[in-house]
Amino acid sequence: MPPFLRPGAPGVLAHLAHLVRASPVPLVVYHVPYRTGQQLDADDLRRLAELPGVVGVKYATGGIDADTVDLLADVPPGFAVLGGEDPLLSPLLALGAHGAIAASAQVAAGDYVRLVAHWQAGDVTPARSLGHRLAGLSAALFAEPNPSVVKSVLHARGRIPTPSVRLPLLPASQDATRRALRRLEGLSSEPR
Repeated sequence: MPPFLRPGAPGVLAHLAHLVRASPVPLVVYHVPYRTGQQLDADDLRRLAELPGVVGVKYATGGIDADTVDLLADVPPGFAVLGGEDPLLSPLLALGAHGAIAASAQVAAGDYVRLVAHWQAGDVTPARSLGHRLAGLSAALFAEPNPSVVKSVLHARGRIPTPSVRLPLLPASQDATRRALRRLEGLSSEPR
């Protein structure tokens, strides 16, 4: 939504219906109420799923509440609910989310793929264990404003040429980077 506006759920849905008509490709809508100031409940998200051209939602509400449980108990067919709150991905997958859009996966993609596969296969014990370790990694990666630590870790691992971020973000501190790298190394040493 445009900044400084809180149009309510009907306004949000009307805006998204307009975007769907204008888009040549299907849309995954980001629902991040702590950034937009606009909360959509489970019924609003189901109405969103009815819009032709909307195929899913990145669900990053800052927690798991009754609306989360309600939505995941009755997800419309053909509509993907993708976790977007990195430390909460495992519980969202356990409740029925289809996958994730996760910044943390930039540093541990294979582990996140395994996490989704474990939950989808019903392998609760390894999913729970891996989910806890990945939540710890996510917490370390988000210890300072995202994507500062993620970029610093990717740079330290030789995967990107620079850890630079644009103002108003500042580069990650050495301590935050070291903590995240330790979490990542600990993750790599765990059994698969």
